[in-house]
Formats: sequence, structure tokens, C-alpha cells
Amino acid sequence: MLLSRTYNSQAFRSAPVRHRQKYLHSCRSTTMATPVSALTGCKLIGVGSCAPENTLTNDDLAKLVDTNDEWITTRTGIKRRHVLSKGETLGQLAHKASVKALDMAKLAPEDIDLILLATSSPDDMFGSACQIQAALGAKKAVAFDLTAACSGFVLALITASQFIRAGTFKNVLVVGGDALSRVVDWKDRSTCILFGDGCGAVVVTANPGQPCSLLGMAMHSDGNGHKHLNCTFKGEGGKAKDLETASEVAAYNNIHMSGQDVFKFAVKSVPQVIESALENAGMTKEQVDWLVMHQANQRILNAAADRLGLPADRVVSNLSEYGNTSAASIPLALDEAVRQGSIKPGDVIAMAGFGAGLTWASVIVRWG
Repeated sequence: MLLSRTYNSQAFRSAPVRHRQKYLHSCRSTTMATPVSALTGCKLIGVGSCAPENTLTNDDLAKLVDTNDEWITTRTGIKRRHVLSKGETLGQLAHKASVKALDMAKLAPEDIDLILLATSSPDDMFGSACQIQAALGAKKAVAFDLTAACSGFVLALITASQFIRAGTFKNVLVVGGDALSRVVDWKDRSTCILFGDGCGAVVVTANPGQPCSLLGMAMHSDGNGHKHLNCTFKGEGGKAKDLETASEVAAYNNIHMSGQDVFKFAVKSVPQVIESALENAGMTKEQVDWLVMHQANQRILNAAADRLGLPADRVVSNLSEYGNTSAASIPLALDEAVRQGSIKPGDVIAMAGFGAGLTWASVIVRWG
């Protein structure tokens, strides 16, 4: 008996029970029997980045808080950071980074099927991915934001790969960007020395009939750690029933971070999640060519490299120039390493992000 593929159709509902059960069983069997090897592979073919021209050096910060260049550099590895100027937006940075990535990939905006923006600080609370789509002229692309703080780019890259592997999309633009300078207390020495603004973008495309360049992954979350790093909404419920506050402008608090707790979490969790991603890929740490991690603290980068047995010259670090740019830090570092000729096609890269949520994730990829 011929049944409609729509379960709610009249033909389906009126069919004998045994026929409906047989049809549903065949659908489940077909889906579950699809081998991973039959899925479309993906590869990374373009990268770009952009940071504001306006900078704040450690000496600049010494004029705002009780600190100095030696104190900041010794504890973090950061020398300066780039921050938005008046009138400058995250969307503008994202557009410039995306154009560079598309140029490297030799694709036009019209070729993009999906735009993923990993950010915790969009220009609009409803999201900024659609503004990137409009600025690029990527008319056929669906666009949406993904929020996972400093792990955001890694999770967005994994999300892009799943859409491609499933055959839903061919070309995906993955953007990681943040402008946390807008939610930093610039008189709080524990946080203002760390954060900067920036954006990076990567183009991921389908690679039919070839091995997938996303080799392995691992992802984790622990909401119990939220207290250590957050940027909460400033205000309470009941606004609609209070005439005195009914028209008040909504806002968020500045970033709160328990530095020591976050540091301990990162030093322990990051090497573990990279090792889990390598295990998922069926690879060993000896097969990794480059470590491209979230740029939060040089001591965390060093600890992860030591655990993996990677020499310092195989760890990509631009922390001293940009500081912690949250979701932008990995693609920004990747872009510089690729354009400098350090990372070459075929190189295996271990990426890892970690931050608020708490979230931490790693992905093993082959570049190009």
C-alpha cells in the first residue's frame, strides 16, 4: 500500500496499523543504517580577520588603575589590546573579516548558504548575523547567532560541519567576534587588563568523495561554574507594572570574573578536552602540527602545550597584541598564522576554546 511521506496525511492515518508500523520501521531503519562514511566531508578553505585600529597599551591602563606593564605582562602575556572606537560596531569588523575569508576561498557572497556568528556581544540583542548577511549581499544565506562565549567559535565550526555532512548546505561562513570592551569595567584591574575586541571568519565547504577535514571533536558544559564568569542582565522582573521603571533603558552588568577559579578550570580542562578530541579522531598528540587555542592567558597556552608535548614554536599565540577577544581569538590567530605561511595546507590543527558557561570544546581539523 502506498503511504504519504507526511505522517499527518489522510492516507497515512487511514492505513491499517500494520502498514503504518511497517512504514515507520522502514524510515527508522534507513536513517540509522546511514554510515558515517557516506556523509559529505567538509574542508576549511578561507580565513580572514579584523580588529579595531584603536588600541590600549598596558601603559595606557596604568593611567586608569593601579597596575603597570611588567605586572600585566608577567601574569597574562598581554601587552596591548584593540578596542572599538565611537561609532564602530562589531558588525563592521565581521563584514571586513568575512570579505577577506571569502576572497581567500574564491567564493562570492551569493555562494554562501549559511552564516553562523559566534558572539556574546552582538550589536543587537536579537542577533547580528543577519546584518552581516545584508552587508555582504549573501542573499540566499540563512543567518543566525550562536552564543557560547570563548568556546563559541569552536562550537560554531562543529555546527557548520554537521550541516555540511548532512547535505543541508554546501558553503558555510563561520564568524567569531566579540566587542567585550563595551561590558568591561575599565577601573576593575582584574578584568580590564584582559579583554579586547576583534573578529575572525572561516569558510567551510563541502568536499564530496574526500575525507572530512574535521577529524575529531569534544564538547562540554558545566552550568555550575556560571558564578565564576558571567555578564548578567541588570534589572529585575515586574518592569511592566512599575510606572517609575516602565521606560528605563535595559542593560547588562559589566563582566564579573573570578580569575583564579577560571584559571584553574582552564589549566585542567583544556588539555583534557584536546586529548578527548584526538581520541575521537583516532589520532595521537604526535600527529598534531599546530595548537591554536583561545587566547586568554599565556600561562594557559604553555600548560596545554606542555601536556601535549608541543614545542613553543608550534603554539600559535598573538595574545600580546590583542588580549582576550573571546569568540574571535581562535580565527584571528588562525588567520595570522595562515597568512604568514606558518600553517600550510595539510597541517593538522588542534583548536580549543573555553570560557563562560562554563563551556569548553576542542576540534581537530586539517587545514586546506
